[in-house]
Amino acid sequence: MRILLVEDDPALGRAVRAHLTLSGHAVDLVASRSDADAALRMPDHALVLLDLGLPDGSGLDVLRALRGRDDWRPVIVLTARDQITDRIEGLKAGADDYVVKPFDLDELHARIHAVARRAGGRPGREFRSGEVVLNLEDRHATVGGAEVALTAREWAILERLLQRPGATVSREQIAEAIYRYGDEVESNTVEVYVSRIRRKLGSELIDTLRGVGYRARA
Repeated sequence: MRILLVEDDPALGRAVRAHLTLSGHAVDLVASRSDADAALRMPDHALVLLDLGLPDGSGLDVLRALRGRDDWRPVIVLTARDQITDRIEGLKAGADDYVVKPFDLDELHARIHAVARRAGGRPGREFRSGEVVLNLEDRHATVGGAEVALTAREWAILERLLQRPGATVSREQIAEAIYRYGDEVESNTVEVYVSRIRRKLGSELIDTLRGVGYRARA
């Protein structure tokens, strides 16, 4: 999943980004209201982690502007404000969840999955195709009952494809799911990772639509 992290504390921002990147997410970090507004004008991110105390304004204004455009991407507010009135204000502005600093990084990761699952209307995170079983919640894959080790980027590609099994996902959309802003994307990178997934999980799992993209077989 590609996540926009809006956080003006450099140390905290780096820690959250590193933790989520190791978990298979692509995380873009910005530190101001203006940069957040600019990033959210584009549909690149599936979820937003939003600090409220930004140097050039309030994160709530970012949230209100997003909802004012009828953009209902999930937003988790990250803030040191722990008063009930502050939480109510954030939820009224359209936040999907509210995490008070300091927080545990594993708990944050669990909340991201829960919010994303609710937003997608999906009751579970398990996908089955023939002998392949993928649990996207705990990053566990088996083929015929035998566990298969996958890298973080392989999981990111699978998660993007399995958001809508049977639907076509373009090469560019897959690349966006596994790279942050500024990363170099070689012309054959997506193809290489898809090939690795097929070797590990079987060639039948992912179809290639020449010149269009890829799809996971429903």
